[in-house]
Amino acid sequence: MKPANPDPLAQLTEIRAIMERSSRFLSLSGLSGVGAGVVALLGTAFSMRFLESAFQDESVVGGYARLLHSSAEARQRELPGLLFLTGGMIALAVLVAFYFTRRRTHDGGQKLWSAPGRRLAVALAVPLVAGGLFCLRLYLGADVAMVMPGLLVFYGLALLNASKYTLDEIRWLGVTQIGLGLVCMLLPEYGLLFFALGFGLGHIGYGLVMYNRYERPGAAAKPVVSS
Repeated sequence: MKPANPDPLAQLTEIRAIMERSSRFLSLSGLSGVGAGVVALLGTAFSMRFLESAFQDESVVGGYARLLHSSAEARQRELPGLLFLTGGMIALAVLVAFYFTRRRTHDGGQKLWSAPGRRLAVALAVPLVAGGLFCLRLYLGADVAMVMPGLLVFYGLALLNASKYTLDEIRWLGVTQIGLGLVCMLLPEYGLLFFALGFGLGHIGYGLVMYNRYERPGAAAKPVVSS
């Protein structure tokens, strides 16, 4: 008896899935998003305390409001402390993301620093570095109120750029960050609140969705990517 011919559509679907797995980094951990969000919320709390002590203009209530109303000389004086605080937050968030993502790639028998992983890192790094330098110039100039919106918008653009090399859900997190950044432009005095919403709660919500969808024991869903 002659065996039935395999379904051509099923074969094409399988070939496409293999090509997607070879060209995209599909092992991002949802727990890394949760961890990064927690780090951002803790960093927001430390930033509030730092700004309260760094800018002593008693005519303005709130540390972030004092920053917005401070002189360029005062902001330049406090720049090393702010850079140290920001660098610490970024380093801790990267370490958390590295730990959980490395654990997931190890459990899945994959490599973390693969060709798709390198493409993902470059796609993230270019907008982030450009945005960081741009926001630093805003901080040192006369438009410090646009620093927080700029951070959110550039981070969202970085996620959109990176979504070509990883899970499609990253795209929606990027759109969320851009939206928050644009609203923050209209309400710059609430910059720290928008920072906590975007980098903190946004990451936590995204991470929980990804964990329940792909990583939770018994989860049936598989990473799905689209062109």
